[in-house]
Amino acid sequence: MSFKKRFILYGCVAVAVLGGAIAYRQYHRTLREGKGPAGPAVARERFAKPWSDRATLLVGFGDSVTAGFGSTPGHSYFDRLLQNPPDEWDDMKGVCLRAVLPNLTASNRAVNGSTSFQHLEKIRAMPPSGPDVRAIVVMTTGGNDLIHDYGRTPPRDGAMFGASWNEAQPWVASFENRLDEMLRLLQEKFPGGCDVFLGNIFDPTDGVGDISNAGLPAWPDGLRLLTAYNEVIERVSKRHEHVHLVDSRGVLLGHGIHCTERSAKYYDARDPHYWYYSNLEDPNDRGYDAIRRAFLNEIAAVMGPK
Repeated sequence: MSFKKRFILYGCVAVAVLGGAIAYRQYHRTLREGKGPAGPAVARERFAKPWSDRATLLVGFGDSVTAGFGSTPGHSYFDRLLQNPPDEWDDMKGVCLRAVLPNLTASNRAVNGSTSFQHLEKIRAMPPSGPDVRAIVVMTTGGNDLIHDYGRTPPRDGAMFGASWNEAQPWVASFENRLDEMLRLLQEKFPGGCDVFLGNIFDPTDGVGDISNAGLPAWPDGLRLLTAYNEVIERVSKRHEHVHLVDSRGVLLGHGIHCTERSAKYYDARDPHYWYYSNLEDPNDRGYDAIRRAFLNEIAAVMGPK
């Protein structure tokens, strides 16, 4: 293809993507975020007494969800796991990991826009921790493998947007291998003990798969491949005793682009509001609150009082 033809082609793609982004931002303005606490209740009594006086490290790995993109300062799910923000909701005051783990330190190593390829390399390059430190790892991975590039280039492993079901099967299998290695390596990197809390991938279309209604290019097999990735995450989690699945998808269902539609499958009449940021890829503060609660409940079930 000549330079002129390539220039025209890329220009058309750029215009289409920009147009989609503008359309989505217009669409987003019609969805209200609501106010107040969001997500499941957390049992306060589990946080009434210390769980352990061991040196413990809370470490975040993965993509923008764990990095907290779209949240205001101190309101990402990682930040709120660690400690309560000054404007914490009444039902969550004193309900955080610092309240029950007095010798807790934290390191968030998640990177916005990163894929599972980068997550694996980051874990490989990390030096081992000391044997006296127990680790709590919180992690989100795989989401950018699906949406990266939004179809501006042909689909490939790690940038699958627009791929057909058959085309993507080898890439789903390679994600499973990468995730399995990540989880195995994390256990090796923390010889003092390690529990990994792995979030699955949420669905801003609320189970419909009509991402084009938010101004993005249509992807006929997108929802099916998102489901396949979440099945990988669940399947691999079950192979490792130190890994615990957190249903981020479940707590956000009903709060995506169909949140106001009473006929929608996951309509939440108690809180029919939008819990995503303006980019559709990440939660807003209320979405992060809901995810924080899901992680805290799972962490408390594994590590807290029985």
